Amino acid sequence: MRSLHNVLAPAKLNLFLHITGRRDDGYHLLQSVFMLIDWCDTLHFDLRDDGVIERKDLTIALPADDLVMRAAQSLQRASGTHLGAHIAIEKNIPAQAGMGGGSSDAATTLLALNRLWGLNWPLSKLMPLGLALGADVPFFLGGHNAWVEGIGEKITPIEVPAARFAVVKPNAGLETAKIFRSTELQRATETATMPVFAVNHYGFGRNDLQPVAQALCPEITDALQWLGALGLSPRMTGSGSTVFAWLPDGVLIDSAPHGWQMRICSNMAVHPQLGWAASES
Repeated sequence: MRSLHNVLAPAKLNLFLHITGRRDDGYHLLQSVFMLIDWCDTLHFDLRDDGVIERKDLTIALPADDLVMRAAQSLQRASGTHLGAHIAIEKNIPAQAGMGGGSSDAATTLLALNRLWGLNWPLSKLMPLGLALGADVPFFLGGHNAWVEGIGEKITPIEVPAARFAVVKPNAGLETAKIFRSTELQRATETATMPVFAVNHYGFGRNDLQPVAQALCPEITDALQWLGALGLSPRMTGSGSTVFAWLPDGVLIDSAPHGWQMRICSNMAVHPQLGWAASES
C-alpha cells in the first residue's frame, strides 16, 4: 500500500456538557455526550521511504506544528519505523469552534499511518498517543458516539437516534482556556446518568461553558438568538463558538447571516475509519 486518499475526519457536537468538579491538579471533571457529524476534513496520505513527514495545506494555511504533524511524528517515534509520509489536508471544519476538528484530524492521522506504515497496532496502543495529543483525540479513535466522563478519558459507546442539525459557526472564535479560567464558570453540576439522558437525547441538560462563552463572545448570543427566532432550541457545542440545534422533519433553513458558516448536518452512527485499528491486541 502506497497511499490512502480521501480519508475523512468528522467533527463532533457535544449534546450536553456538564462540569461536575475540579481535581486538585486543576483539571475539570466533566460529563458529556460526544456525537459525530458529517461536517468533515479530508486527508490524503502518501508513503515516503525516506522517513520524512511533510504536510501540504490544500485549503487554509495551518500552523507548522499542528496536531496532524504532531500525531504523525508521535507514531513514528513510538513505533521506530523508518517510513515517512506526505500528508495533504482539505480543512473544512472551522477552528476555535468547539467541534474537535484538530483532534479529529490527529485521530485520523494515527489510524491512517498505522495502516499505511503496516504497523497494525491495536487501539490500546494508539489510545495513549492520542490522549497525549489532546483530551478529545481518544473519542475520535474509539469510533463511536460516546458518553464521556472524567477529564475526557472515560469513554462509553452509546447509540443516538439518527437526526439532522443546523450547525452555525459565527465569525468570531473563542479560546477554551479563557472560559476555564473564569471565576463565573459553573463547576458543580449534579452528576447525570445515561438512562435519564436517553429519555430526551436532543433536549437533555445544558452546556455549562455557554454562559461564560457568551459573555466573552457576544456573537455566540447572536447565533443562539438567530436559531431561536426560527423556532429551534439551540445550544453551544464544546467551548464554542459554534452553536447547533436539532432540526425536526420538514424544517428548512436557507442561509445564515453574512460572515457565518452554516451547514445542515446529519449525525453519524460510527466513525468512517472504525475498524482500521483492532479493538483488542
